[in-house]
Amino acid sequence: MKFVIQRVKEASVTINGEVVGEIGTGFMVLIGACSTDTKEIADKLVKKMLGLRIFQDEEGKTNLSLDSVKGDVLLVSQFTLYADCKKGNRPSFIDAGDPAQAEALYDYIVASVKAQKPDMKVATGQFGADMLVHIENDGPFTIILDSRDL
Repeated sequence: MKFVIQRVKEASVTINGEVVGEIGTGFMVLIGACSTDTKEIADKLVKKMLGLRIFQDEEGKTNLSLDSVKGDVLLVSQFTLYADCKKGNRPSFIDAGDPAQAEALYDYIVASVKAQKPDMKVATGQFGADMLVHIENDGPFTIILDSRDL
């Protein structure tokens, strides 16, 4: 499983001209699942993401968490995080999780974040939809969490 976490000043997801999810300061998270991913793996990544201290404190050091800045989270599924570009110029997505399994894990992650942070705004995209994602990346600051590395 992979999370691409971007520290943002604002972010939104639009589908067919309608904004379906938007946040202010916080994390915009792209989520990719592969066939071997489980709820236990999702739990590890969610815990790590929610604990990240990547917002600047009064001294300019990245020392503050989402809770510290009263940040929001926008969670967006993105199977293309498992693109394999080793052969040729057309990516293969064979490593991406089965859509039904990946959607179940995405829904689990969304529910888990909402349960762990009931006072935090948790916005989403729509699994499998053609989405336009707008972000104002703060920094820019981007972290990649890969379950293989945790």
